[in-house]
Amino acid sequence: MDGQVPFVDLGAQYATVRVQVEEAIAGVLGSSGFILGQEVTQFEQAFAAYSEAEHAIGVDSGTSALELALRAYDIGAGDEVITVANTFIATALAISYVGAQPVLVDADPDTYTIDVGQIEGAVTPRTKAIIPVHLYGQPADMDPILDIARRHDLVVIEDACQAHGARYKGRRVGGLGDAAAFSFYPAKNLGAYGDGGMVVTNDAKAAEAVRMYRNYGQKEKYVHMLRGFNRRLDSLQAAVLNVKLGHLDEWNAARRAHARAYDQMLDLPLVTPQVPDYAEPVYHLYVVRVKNRDAVQQRLTERGISSGIHYPVAIHEQPAYRDLGYSAGSFPVTEQYERQILSLPMYAELSEAQIDRVVAALSEALEVEEGPLSIEAGRGAGGA
Repeated sequence: MDGQVPFVDLGAQYATVRVQVEEAIAGVLGSSGFILGQEVTQFEQAFAAYSEAEHAIGVDSGTSALELALRAYDIGAGDEVITVANTFIATALAISYVGAQPVLVDADPDTYTIDVGQIEGAVTPRTKAIIPVHLYGQPADMDPILDIARRHDLVVIEDACQAHGARYKGRRVGGLGDAAAFSFYPAKNLGAYGDGGMVVTNDAKAAEAVRMYRNYGQKEKYVHMLRGFNRRLDSLQAAVLNVKLGHLDEWNAARRAHARAYDQMLDLPLVTPQVPDYAEPVYHLYVVRVKNRDAVQQRLTERGISSGIHYPVAIHEQPAYRDLGYSAGSFPVTEQYERQILSLPMYAELSEAQIDRVVAALSEALEVEEGPLSIEAGRGAGGA
């Protein structure tokens, strides 16, 4: 149907890079270097340079990147790691995988990233690390986080799985903390044609540990220094990502342009994304808040507009994490927003006509029998 707008259109992106991608894949097939081939090395070097960091180590997923980064700093059983309640469950799972305990704090009401003002109060003698999440492509406020970490001798691992290319005070995310994790899930700003991930760091010792952990703990073949894993980024995915990395800045610029268009056109009873002065986001997601979110989403669906909810169930409310001991009301901002957030279509190839259709459908969806909807904003309700 002409009026339909998908939430994301991976086919549209593939059409723009098809020839380059097919040539890159053919190169891997021709060399048969499928595991840790030259394409992996080339992509690691290119992504490290792009991220303005010294080292990049390819792994099989963003979740593995978080886990192996934690292991590289010897974080494990008995330790605590502070992160935000408003994130995808993989952030917490990586902490659990190493045997540590996730300690949650609430989200900032304006940026939806970690509320920096709550971090220091969550520090205990068992705290070993902080994982700020650059959620939706929006950088967390890193300077005060790093200050807290320095005062308490804590490791900072950036969860940059949604923030490829974003900048904080002019610097790329990924090279700001001790290490960072990226995901190359297909729908990400830089997506593979399957799963993939990357650890980025300026710490040579941590980089060496991650390289060993991802490949059975080997420093050289059949010499296993660590009890490692099979968590390698394969050469086919690296070849695809190497091609797409060359387009990433262009695609991110398109996303920012689409976000500006949404901001200007959404003169409606909703809250659009807030962008602080320190941030240059990359809009992995364009998230608004509306009252009666589920009803609004259903009306959009009826009008052919696909949307998403990121995320409808917070970490502390997940059955898998009931043992953390949190209860309803523990994180009021996160709990309020999970009932209001709605992700609108966002991808580089989105057209002006499609944005017009999204805005028109959303305007219609907000017109309900009881009148226009209203919603309480955070500390501000303007656009980016």
